[in-house]
Amino acid sequence: MNLNTPAFSSFTHDGLQLAFFDEGDPAGVPVLLIHGFASTANVNWVHPGWLKTLGDAGYRVIAMDNRGHGASDKPHHAEAYRPWVMASDAIALLDHLGIPEANVMGYSMGARISVFAALANPHRVRSLVLGGLGIGMTDGVGDWDPIADALLAPSLDAVTHARGRMFRAFAEQTKSDRVALADCIRGSRDLVARSDMAKLDMPTLIGVGTKDDIAGSPQELAALMQNAEALDIPGRDHMLAVGDRVFKQAVLAFYARVAHR
Repeated sequence: MNLNTPAFSSFTHDGLQLAFFDEGDPAGVPVLLIHGFASTANVNWVHPGWLKTLGDAGYRVIAMDNRGHGASDKPHHAEAYRPWVMASDAIALLDHLGIPEANVMGYSMGARISVFAALANPHRVRSLVLGGLGIGMTDGVGDWDPIADALLAPSLDAVTHARGRMFRAFAEQTKSDRVALADCIRGSRDLVARSDMAKLDMPTLIGVGTKDDIAGSPQELAALMQNAEALDIPGRDHMLAVGDRVFKQAVLAFYARVAHR
């Protein structure tokens, strides 16, 4: 656990103030990190050690708080959270920083956003790392309405749905805007067509915990793509896979092969 929070800046896109950090080696190959639902740049990328891991390896490490999360603005309507809209925030951050292309790495909802960004702007995405989301990208990850209901329930004690309780507790732990998160979970669930996944030709690594009951198979998703490989993260569930050492080592090895192409 790394608790050294970097300095955040902000930029404006789509009428929203969005918070981000830009760390690591300013001359290094850029890596843009996109966090998961109900998380933040700090919770997803700083505390589990990704900023340190990538920074120590010589990369320029950029991450923002997605709209509805962290220190960024939090609209209260579901249409604001469609994945292609959130993907446009990520590309706008690259524009703001004057970065023509970057390696893009997303976890869970962030993986979905990363794919929408790559589909809309393939020339901006040098490579993809998709964590915590396998074939669920195209086939869905189950019914998430109970999670929205759990976020809006009067208290955690009133929530009986197991996955709903998990996300409600996480949202309380991160002191999140639960109304914005409920709108986000309702707006951000668009699936990616299998035919669209097949269009993506950039090198891709898909990492999913072997105990993850949300993501779906990374091998099945990789098989749809032109240039993708799957990684099983041993013994990890959806919440714990993100900071796993096996995942970090695999990403560093993957970047050593593709990041400088």
